[in-house]
Amino acid sequence: MTDEAFWQLLGRTLEQPGDRDERAEWLTEELTRLPVAQITDFASRLSAVRLRADTWTMWGAARLIHEGWCTPETFWSFQLWLLTLGRETYDRVIAEPDALADVPRVRELAVRPMREWSDQDWPEWESLDYAAYEAHQEVTGKECGLEELGLPTVSAPADEQWDLADRGELGTRLPRLSALFPRPTD
Repeated sequence: MTDEAFWQLLGRTLEQPGDRDERAEWLTEELTRLPVAQITDFASRLSAVRLRADTWTMWGAARLIHEGWCTPETFWSFQLWLLTLGRETYDRVIAEPDALADVPRVRELAVRPMREWSDQDWPEWESLDYAAYEAHQEVTGKECGLEELGLPTVSAPADEQWDLADRGELGTRLPRLSALFPRPTD
């Protein structure tokens, strides 16, 4: 599966009616129509694209948006949610995480406390991570078959770690996003 085919399939997924889980189910069904090698390629490409968002600065952005907390699992789902922004926006925020401050959906979250967010407002898409695994199992009958690829299963940012709870550091690294989400992070 080419990079272009990956993003096209993801784009078609986002156009489907329903919530994120229903869209992930649609994607699973679409993947079952592909040869096993393309299902595997999709899983590998999803992992590689997600890894581009696995940085401490992006984790800081997720922490700001989530009003000061962000577990490794939350961050993983946040990285997958970033894909819903589309390829162009995804590439822009990967290059400059503070550009999330320009994303309309992020700006909409900033004007409401988290307790008022609906299930579909949350910046996460955990079920996307399961689509290729479920499709692979359905097509091959092999449970946990994609685990053989050795794809990362936890976040492990590759850049230099810094204190995500340091509000001053967050403000320096993510000034526009910090201004949108001025709530304390501790």
